[in-house]
Amino acid sequence: MIITRTPLRVSFAGGGTDLPSFYRQHGEGAVTSAAIDKYIHVLVNDKFDRAIRVAYTRTENVERVDDLQHGLVREAMRLTGVTEAVEIHTIADIPAEGTGLGSSSTLTVGLLNALYAYRGVLKEPAELAEGACRIEIEILGGTLGKQDQYIAAYGGVQYFEFRADESVAARPIPLSASAREALGDHLSLFYTGITRQAQEILKRQDARTVENRDSLLTMRDLARSSRDALLAHDWARLGALLDEGWRLKRELSQGITNPEIDRAYATAMAAGAFGGKITGAGGGGFLLVLHPPGQRHQIESALSPMKRLPVRVSAEGSQVVVVRR
Repeated sequence: MIITRTPLRVSFAGGGTDLPSFYRQHGEGAVTSAAIDKYIHVLVNDKFDRAIRVAYTRTENVERVDDLQHGLVREAMRLTGVTEAVEIHTIADIPAEGTGLGSSSTLTVGLLNALYAYRGVLKEPAELAEGACRIEIEILGGTLGKQDQYIAAYGGVQYFEFRADESVAARPIPLSASAREALGDHLSLFYTGITRQAQEILKRQDARTVENRDSLLTMRDLARSSRDALLAHDWARLGALLDEGWRLKRELSQGITNPEIDRAYATAMAAGAFGGKITGAGGGGFLLVLHPPGQRHQIESALSPMKRLPVRVSAEGSQVVVVRR
């Protein structure tokens, strides 16, 4: 039996510049993001017969890998060569879809890590991220960027550069354990209660890349500035950069925000937040708020009944945590 643990993520700046429509045509993309201490676990175990059992929000029992309806599981099995006589379970710390925390890519990275380990193979983070991008973007034809796969594989706090030749440079932001704790003290996630399909929002945004070029270039620069603010432990500056990025992001495409989200954001700012944004593609999921630690209770009260999810930085990316033969 193999169990992997793979972190979800929050992105501080640069989202949208990791889409191929941007970095292939308008210069490299850049994103600053952090893995968080909310995870997806993947369990892979022997099955006594040659069939396949996959359990997630539903359960599939099939004779052939080609018959699996869950595309990410099916293609991860094909890519790793584990195509029979296995049972796969996935368990997420928070709802697995529509939350804006990169869950589909986290799951894909975790699946690949678990299935390779089941075969007795250990892959480097870059290989896991590349494989997950291949599955989600090339094989399944998804409209999405590359940041989620890479932060899930690498963990920690990272500055990624996405290049026209499809290479990715991962540049860890060297925060001490105390600095990571301080960052966590300044972060809160508030669940809007709204789930959405990121693909539709990203398709609309992708179609407007040329029109949004100047805004996206500025957002790429904000990723670099956010990296510098993190290095300086300047949390107020980081919050201001989040605020600037959110004001740009909400204009990229229809559906990224709505009156309910705008009211919640304005409420958080009025209650003392440095800045924030809706996570992921937008349209729902979690509201990320960066704030002075002393303002947490005031912001939480102001945003009630939205549920607050405290988060910490996860220093590690996808890990094999259980091996039992």
